[in-house]
Amino acid sequence: MSPLLLHLPRLLRTLALLFSLPAAGVHAEPADPLYAAAVREGRVVIHAATDERIARPLIRAFEQRYPGVRVEYEDLNSGELLRRFLDEFARGEHADLVWSSAVDLQVKLVNDGYAQPHRSAETAALPDWAVWKNEAFGTTFEPVAIAYNRKLLAPAEAPATHAELLRLLAQQPERFRGKLATYEPSTSGLGFMLHTQDVLANPVVFWKLAQAFGRTGTATLPSTTEMLDRIASGEALIGYNVLGSYALLRAADDPAIGVVLPRDYTLVLSRVAFIARGARHPNAARLWLDFVLSREGQQQLARHPGFFSVRDDVPEDTAASELRRQLGGAFRPIPIGPGLMTYLDQIKRRDFLRKWHHTVFPAP
Repeated sequence: MSPLLLHLPRLLRTLALLFSLPAAGVHAEPADPLYAAAVREGRVVIHAATDERIARPLIRAFEQRYPGVRVEYEDLNSGELLRRFLDEFARGEHADLVWSSAVDLQVKLVNDGYAQPHRSAETAALPDWAVWKNEAFGTTFEPVAIAYNRKLLAPAEAPATHAELLRLLAQQPERFRGKLATYEPSTSGLGFMLHTQDVLANPVVFWKLAQAFGRTGTATLPSTTEMLDRIASGEALIGYNVLGSYALLRAADDPAIGVVLPRDYTLVLSRVAFIARGARHPNAARLWLDFVLSREGQQQLARHPGFFSVRDDVPEDTAASELRRQLGGAFRPIPIGPGLMTYLDQIKRRDFLRKWHHTVFPAP
């Protein structure tokens, strides 16, 4: 078995060091009308389901390039982000820009009229699957992975496909009893989207896996970080549907973490950003969004293992090209658009969650 194991963290970290970013002292021209308007606004308020440690270098680079525009950044989980935005929008106190990995929730907010359009040279450089209505914009290219403890599960044993994971759990149920972790879809917007995308990709295998999770005993958690913590400590052996960007970032520093991109299909998501309708600092929000989508911004994001450029014209991100080549037909980007809202229908969401809980937590 030769799974597409991403023991790439060292390679990715090495590649990251080769990226040539603009010098910190380089500033934008104050004559730029968008920049001038953003300076008059003075700040941009961003609420994001993106770890602040990932965003911090991007924020520094933005504020160095655009002095006079301060970034106010708040890191929330995807479910909290949605609730907070809707509550604040009703009071007229919402963030200028919302940035989240829960792509379906972002698309629903855009569909419900909470965003405003934006067009620029940077948005035009995105692939078609990463833009919707010129209001929702994909900013990253992140695979969805299986993570495992390399000290307790040999790399040769790590499942290379969803079907191999199913066989492994069937063959060694006692070994994995209570040693699995995945998202809890009722509390994690991202987890709900990933599990329902699995249903669309291969419903038979997904529900068989859910049955195996139920027989074996699985911890359902609100975040990839918590799954990785359990795997690193040995409390869990395998984490299913973990966010590959965070897993690879952790694996770069922790030899206990192994990462597999399934070779039957690997879902690839793109964190979606939109500018809120009625944003108090709309020009600063446009400036930030264009910076994130620019080659410089994409290079900044791609310095983190597991974060790849969503643009095809960022030559420094050789890791993204290599990943696409290795995945081949298994590369399955989640298109940003109305198809993501299928399971957000209240009845379908209720039915999915009911079936999930009855399957993963069967009655004794």
